[in-house]
Parts: sequence; C-alpha cells; structure tokens
Amino acid sequence: MKQAVVSALEDIKARDIVVLDVGRMTSLFDCMVIASADSSRQAKALANNVQEKLKALGATVYGVEGEQAGEWVLIDLGDVVVHIMIPAVREYYNLEQLWGAARDKSRAAPGGAGESAAERP
Repeated sequence: MKQAVVSALEDIKARDIVVLDVGRMTSLFDCMVIASADSSRQAKALANNVQEKLKALGATVYGVEGEQAGEWVLIDLGDVVVHIMIPAVREYYNLEQLWGAARDKSRAAPGGAGESAAERP
C-alpha cells in the first residue's frame, strides 16, 4: 500500500517524499508518508490522486482532513497515514523530527520511490 501511495504522489510531482516506519512507536498505524506540495492547489490534487488510486486498488479511505485549506492534508488509510504539506507548514511542524525515533525512514529519490523500510535487511 505504501508503494501505491508513493506512486500516486509521484504522479502529481510531489516533492521530498519520506516514508517512516512507525509501527514500533504506535499501534495506531504502521507507516507514515510525508510529502511536500508547491501550493495548496497541488496539495489538493495530490490528496485527490492518492484517494482515487488507492480506492481503485481496493483500499479504504477512513478519513481526510484539511482539504478545504490545502496547506496540510491528512489521509487516513488505516495502516498508512499520508501527510501532504506546503513547505512552510512542513518545516514548522517538522514531523520527521517529531517521529525521529523512526530512524529507519527512507527518502524517495527524485525518479523513484527509493527503498522502503520494509525492504531493508
């Protein structure tokens, strides 16, 4: 599922995609995907694309928050939570540092999804 999320984000040119494996830190979800959008309009388009692609794969979208403003859109897919933020909001909240104990994170390369935490030895 996380690969499908990353792919959907890459389709609409999300930047700085980070995948955090947080399953050892919380029982609420296993994975967090964080991505940047250049504008609130792009954030809304990214969120819409993630929802459409995942629903097409049979995933359930449990909730979406922040679509109105588009500065920070959260998509709850159950085991995967997606955060799409404009750069100023992402820098301010700094979720990567907040969830810093999930050091087995991976950054998606500009041309691909990179190595996910689940794929590492």
